[in-house]
Amino acid sequence: MLVATGLVVALPFAFVYAFVFLINAVGLPLLEWANGRPYTGEVYVDPVLLAVVVLGGLAVQYRYGPATVLRSVGASGVSADEYPELHAAVTRLAAQADLPAPSVAVKRTDLPNAFAVGTPGDGTVVVTTGLLDRLSDDELDAVLAHELSHLANRDASLMTVAWVLPTVTYYLAIAAFYVLYGLVNLLRFGGGGGGGNRDGRALAVGFVVITVSALLTLTVSAMFWAGSVLIHRVLSRYREYAADRGAAEITGSPAALANALRTVDEAMPEVPDADLRELDGGAEALYLAPLEARAFGDEELVSTDVFPETHPPTRERIARLRDLAGEEP
Repeated sequence: MLVATGLVVALPFAFVYAFVFLINAVGLPLLEWANGRPYTGEVYVDPVLLAVVVLGGLAVQYRYGPATVLRSVGASGVSADEYPELHAAVTRLAAQADLPAPSVAVKRTDLPNAFAVGTPGDGTVVVTTGLLDRLSDDELDAVLAHELSHLANRDASLMTVAWVLPTVTYYLAIAAFYVLYGLVNLLRFGGGGGGGNRDGRALAVGFVVITVSALLTLTVSAMFWAGSVLIHRVLSRYREYAADRGAAEITGSPAALANALRTVDEAMPEVPDADLRELDGGAEALYLAPLEARAFGDEELVSTDVFPETHPPTRERIARLRDLAGEEP
């Protein structure tokens, strides 16, 4: 966990310096060739300035990322008058866990799930109406305790910070791809005609410079996207195990959470596709249970053949909880 968290901070620095290296090793010689004259010096990024920018960006995401997640899924805060039993359960379990009582929000959907965002003292526990309709009181307590464990461990903030680099590298790779796509179409439809040798050379040089730049950007962005997504998913899986253990400690009933996970897992195939897509706001790693692959259509953005899933297998989580229950006196 410490290594993975350290990599979340270190990879943005490595990403920037990878581009600095490529600019000096490839970009400047390419410009020398294009302009027919040498360049002196090299590109340099001050480490202190970069640290301020990277750490500042991560700090902003740490602070405001959870609120963005709430907006993305359309969860609405509810008062104790609207959901008295839910508020009472959250307050009671927070006291048992020695945590300030978080805010409570409800997402109206048939999809049974829950998640938490924020930090102790400034957190929100979100449950869906589908979850409230399906779980018994003991099972609901176990799920709420699981989400309170996430708050205590600051998991939502960590996971939103860990998603910064995958987001940046993804959009850079997409931009580079469309540049290449545009160049290919330009050639296909005869956009390479020139008005003389000089103009023809200028077009050829421009084409080479843009193509090489786009290819390098696409390659480096894709590499760092893959590495950062892998780290994000490793973190997500182990944080789920930790929150399961925390829920068992708070409630004293690992079996209740095991039953809740089984209920959610069995109910998922019954949920309409529209409800699954509605809850997909880039926050899948935060949910109690993963959304089904069919929520994302036939093409998966992140192949589970290459990357681990955001959550451990539900059967494995249930087995671990059953083991915990067997160890109790």
